[in-house]
Amino acid sequence: MCFFFNIIDDIKSWWIWGYWSSPMMYAMNGIVVNEFIGHSWNRVLPNSTESLGVRIITSRGFFPYAYWYWIAVAALIGYVFLFNFTYTLALTFLNHENEAQNPSAVELHSMSKKKGMILPFEPHCITFDDVKYSVDMPQEMKDEGVIEDRLMLLKGVSGVFRPGVLTALMGVSGAGKTTLMDVLAGRKTGGYMEGNIVISGYPKKQETFARISGYCEQNDIHSPHVTVHESLIYSAWLRLPADVDSETRKMLVGEVMELVELNPLRDALVGLPGVNGLSTEQRKRLTIAVELVANPSIIFMDEPTSGLDARAAAIVMRTIRNTVDTGRTIVCTIHQPSMDIFEAFDELFLIKRRGEELYVGPVGRNSCHLIKYFEDIEGISKIKDGYNPATWMLEVSASAQEMALGIDFTQVYKNSELYKRNKALINELNTPPSGSKDLYFPTQYSQSFFTQCMACLWKQRLSYWRNTSYTAVRFLFSLGIGLMFGTMFWDLGGKRTSQQDLLNAMGSMYAAVLFIGTQNSSSVQPVVAVERTVFYREKAAGMYSPLSYAFAQITCYSFPFAGSGGTTIRVCTNISIRCPSVCNDWISVDICQILLYLFFMYLSLLYMTFYGMMAVAMTPNSTIAAIVSASFYGIWNLFSGFIIPRPRIPIWWRWYYWACPIAWTLYGMVASQFADSEDMLENGETVKDYLERYFGFERSFLGVVAGMHVGFTLLFAFVFAFGIKSVNFQKR
Repeated sequence: MCFFFNIIDDIKSWWIWGYWSSPMMYAMNGIVVNEFIGHSWNRVLPNSTESLGVRIITSRGFFPYAYWYWIAVAALIGYVFLFNFTYTLALTFLNHENEAQNPSAVELHSMSKKKGMILPFEPHCITFDDVKYSVDMPQEMKDEGVIEDRLMLLKGVSGVFRPGVLTALMGVSGAGKTTLMDVLAGRKTGGYMEGNIVISGYPKKQETFARISGYCEQNDIHSPHVTVHESLIYSAWLRLPADVDSETRKMLVGEVMELVELNPLRDALVGLPGVNGLSTEQRKRLTIAVELVANPSIIFMDEPTSGLDARAAAIVMRTIRNTVDTGRTIVCTIHQPSMDIFEAFDELFLIKRRGEELYVGPVGRNSCHLIKYFEDIEGISKIKDGYNPATWMLEVSASAQEMALGIDFTQVYKNSELYKRNKALINELNTPPSGSKDLYFPTQYSQSFFTQCMACLWKQRLSYWRNTSYTAVRFLFSLGIGLMFGTMFWDLGGKRTSQQDLLNAMGSMYAAVLFIGTQNSSSVQPVVAVERTVFYREKAAGMYSPLSYAFAQITCYSFPFAGSGGTTIRVCTNISIRCPSVCNDWISVDICQILLYLFFMYLSLLYMTFYGMMAVAMTPNSTIAAIVSASFYGIWNLFSGFIIPRPRIPIWWRWYYWACPIAWTLYGMVASQFADSEDMLENGETVKDYLERYFGFERSFLGVVAGMHVGFTLLFAFVFAFGIKSVNFQKR
């Protein structure tokens, strides 16, 4: 595309191959020939043998021959086949999937002794009585004739989760296991909840409950470019009380790493799931450890063994068992566990479809209590020797079995002595112990806002510099574009004898802003999208304020690349084209013009980076952000003032010129370099007068232009922070 900012006669001999290999060159030649070699442009100019159309074509360096239309068509069809053929070859022979490698081959051993912790914690139990949860009735069900306004997902479930007891939350798919756990943990973002939830005898308050609880999500979400040890240090830094000193935090992290058997992986990068870094099982253990370093009393785990083979699942369950042995309350949703895994649980909370409990009680050694309960129900077949009790339990309590036997397992449970004992236990634990006090914390977050900012900035800095596929590619892209433009526009900035000379110099500036700016914006989006997913987890855990996260992101992306990228382009491009701002006779340097150019280049790259971040913050994912951004790139390109100068834009669209950030950047860069030039053009007009007449550029307006650059930068940064704080696309 950049070859069209110069006509063919101005392109250097070492870049002429780029002109002939550019598909856009053929497309543009075909379009202009189709338009201007026609009856509407056939009028012959006075004192000339050329028609008006031919004069226009030749003035822009195109070929004024009708056969170029067919050359263009043939070339474009050829490029279509070439690109598709290359794409097919790449899919066939290039393997982009990398197997996840374990950073350590050390075989982990079983740990039998009970673990202690350096920091004391207060054990807490959680009781819930007659908890109901419903959502608005889906429109699809209303269309099928359902008249209720709400769909009930939990129908009055009750139970107790106690310290030192590992509880399995089980049921068929869609029974409401995760729903119940999300309701108890306070992770639901919508719906309607009823019933009592009590923490150690006091009504649950989500603000304080988040400080004494942890939640291990099914999807192991972590920043990919930090190590295992750094992930734990970061979590402990933000979630432990402010009065815990750094040495104590480090000792706690060390104990947790030993507890969950992560010491061999201490310096391993977390990586991306299925791409690099930790294996699935190792990521599960890291997820547990990240919550454990917060020193919680209650931990919820959603499907901790899903997607793991038998050995990996056993390692994770050993980790969970070690954690329970510290005296914490742990609840796990689990789906069809093996016999060995099921034996690790102390109690079972079994839910059937429609969110009703049908067994809440002990599992027993070799599942003896559970088996006895169901075998005592009339019509239930005995379990076979060696058969998995978890599988047998789900089979005999299925809805089809209820219909075949003509019984309701929920009603059977509510008529049992087990139900009465559970109700008595709930009533007992709903009464606060003598001498106890309700949970209270003086602040919403464990750390001050300043400490939150420093911790977030520390992690984002590590993530930024270790993401070499992002930082190195961006810098090399800028360097490559700078060298390309520099060699393409070599010595053209010093030529100011014709309008085309000025257009060539403007083209170099315009192309630099457009190419690097859109690349900045688009490349930052997937990186920010990955970190936003981590942010949702950390925000739900109450680790920090969203504004501290936004501050860290904005600060991290403000200085390292944008400054170096702008300087690289300046050195490679502007010096090589010999703009008057760089040198007069290569000796006398106008520092003011150099600084102005750097200022506009730096802020243009910065606001484009912030724009990409803002687009992610205001859209559900990076794919939609890329689509929305691309639309604005095209509009900004059109209204930049280069393709159509501002005085020639229709008055009803001219307002958008002033709303286009690229237009302000082009204005600033061109006006700062040329708007005070008194050099004469070949038509007898000075450069200064030509720019003012044709483009509307005035040097006296540069103060406003500079202010608008600061304004756009702050606006995009503010909207990004607002989106991070107020817009939540993670619905539960």
